[in-house]
Formats: sequence, C-alpha cells, structure tokens
Amino acid sequence: MKKVLIVDDEEDLLRAMKVRLTSWGYSVITAGNGKEAMELIKTANPKAVLLDIVMPQMDGIETLRRIRELDKGLPVLILTAYGDEKRFDEARALGISGFIQKGAGFQNSSEIVRIALKGQKGQD
Repeated sequence: MKKVLIVDDEEDLLRAMKVRLTSWGYSVITAGNGKEAMELIKTANPKAVLLDIVMPQMDGIETLRRIRELDKGLPVLILTAYGDEKRFDEARALGISGFIQKGAGFQNSSEIVRIALKGQKGQD
C-alpha cells in the first residue's frame, strides 16, 4: 500500500482527504503544519506529499524547500485554493508534481496522485 502524507492546517480538509485517499487504496498520514510534515517525511517514508501552500508558521513553499533538501525526487502535489502565480512559479521551480485545487470536489485527485506516484522506486 502506497503511503501518502497530507499536510494542511485545515482539520476538516485533512479528514476529508484522508477518507478519500484511503478509499482509493492509499495508506494516509497527516500533518497540520510544515514542521510536523518534515518529521513524518524523515520517519514515516511517504511515497508522495500533498502539501498546502498557505499555512501559518512555515508555509508550503518553505516546507517544499526543506523537503527538496532531504529528497529531490519525492513527488509533491500542491493543495491550493488560491491562484497566486508567484507562489505557483516558486513551487514549479522547486520541482512539484502538480496542483490539486481545493474546493473542486477533488474529482481528479485520484488520477493526479496516481500519476505522481507512477514510476517511483519501490512502487508496484
């Protein structure tokens, strides 16, 4: 079972995404902020990260920078409700695998996550 880390400061969104991804066959762990996410990346070895871009304390861009210091190849998908092109450009420059729009019902999320995980070492 592929392990996915969801990072978001909105607890309701974390719960909804965890239920959805679990129903698609993923093992899901969650973090409420970037600091928690970094600890889980180091200890739980997720195969992909769904990362909110707007969070207090350490935002998604800073979290992504730190993820890239640890693992340049870990698929990271940005969760966003905002259309901030500057942040999108920063995220793209740091090598994200894609975006998932919040509030869109996550209709295409399964396909986006599957594509992000495709071809990762140790994946079936």
